[in-house]
Amino acid sequence: MMQFDNIYKISDAAKEALNQLMREEVYPKNALIQPVGSSCRTVYIIKKGSARIFYYKDGNDITEHFAFDNDMIVRAESLFTGQPTSKGIQTIDRTEIIALDAFKLFQLYDQHHDLERLFRLIFEREYVNTVKRLESLQFKSAKERYLDLLNSTDYVQKIPLKYIASYLGITQVSLSRIRNRLL
Repeated sequence: MMQFDNIYKISDAAKEALNQLMREEVYPKNALIQPVGSSCRTVYIIKKGSARIFYYKDGNDITEHFAFDNDMIVRAESLFTGQPTSKGIQTIDRTEIIALDAFKLFQLYDQHHDLERLFRLIFEREYVNTVKRLESLQFKSAKERYLDLLNSTDYVQKIPLKYIASYLGITQVSLSRIRNRLL
């Protein structure tokens, strides 16, 4: 479970309220958690396993984001606007998730300001990660982006190469060349 105390310590009352919202869900490999075109109304935290945010462009399946143990995964553009999104969430392997109803979570903010602060810090961290990802696409080579991914998780061996290649913005052939040069 995400180590909330490492981010911001909340009161016992806020912990209890948060625990009341948490639902544990288990998904098999390649399961759709949220399909493309739906609205995001849930905040997910990966307890164990891995998932990705993806979309389709010109008929190609593109991976935008990976989430691993203790990571949050959410389609923020939909969560905060209430609008459907052209992105989906899918598991990569068998994945245990903590699901939080976003509407109920946001209602708790009025009663527990420490909970609001905790999730503001979590969302800020995710925003910074998104900016870093965009900057890596702008300023780093595919090899550097691949090395960053390797350094971020032990799950890389479980991720299909087509997902990694699309995440890096390259073809599977280019990814194979990079991997061969690193051996």
